[in-house]
Amino acid sequence: MDARILVVEDDASIRELTERGLRNAGFEVLTAATGDEGLARFRADRPDAVVLDVMLPGMDGLEVCKAIRGASAVPVVMLTARSDTLDVVVGLESGADDYVTKPFEMAELVARVRASLRRASGGDRSDDVLKVGDVRIDVAAHTVARGQERIELTPTEFRLLAELARHAGNVLSREQLLELVWGYDYLGDSRLVDATIQRLRAKIEAQPSHPHLIETVRGVGYRAARR
Repeated sequence: MDARILVVEDDASIRELTERGLRNAGFEVLTAATGDEGLARFRADRPDAVVLDVMLPGMDGLEVCKAIRGASAVPVVMLTARSDTLDVVVGLESGADDYVTKPFEMAELVARVRASLRRASGGDRSDDVLKVGDVRIDVAAHTVARGQERIELTPTEFRLLAELARHAGNVLSREQLLELVWGYDYLGDSRLVDATIQRLRAKIEAQPSHPHLIETVRGVGYRAARR
């Protein structure tokens, strides 16, 4: 795999280890030590994926992620020293596709980067239009709307909604969603699913605290409403 990965990390030892590990896995690697430098390198070099630390001097990782997402759908994997669900939600709201908690195993980061690249290159499945309740999902156009109102979703939120819509009326476990949406069959953290569901509900539900489009089936997973 010759994809180009940008690593933005201010800790020199972590940055060097991450660069070496990704190079050994067959990637071309670019590095930056600050948020401003990382954003400048992203704009100049157009990497295929970004590994981005949350805590950076100057412009922090969340700001960098928002700026990247405003211009590109390139996969972004956040590095964070914290793993509370709130931190996951904030990262996903900034446009991140995934996160890895420090300290991490290099094999896990490599696997997640590879999965993010597969998702980005695989394209959406062929369904033309899907529905969840009164929400219309145009897969080919990659748009979501309620009536004439467009609903802006991140790429990950779009994939999650589309998978739930394809299985409307059926319960999908968190493990199934991790495999279908993120491409993981064992690496994923179920909080990633829960946090993305939370963000998705905030955008498509009339009352996110009392959802009727995406139902939680306690102890099992999630189910989308039929048309």
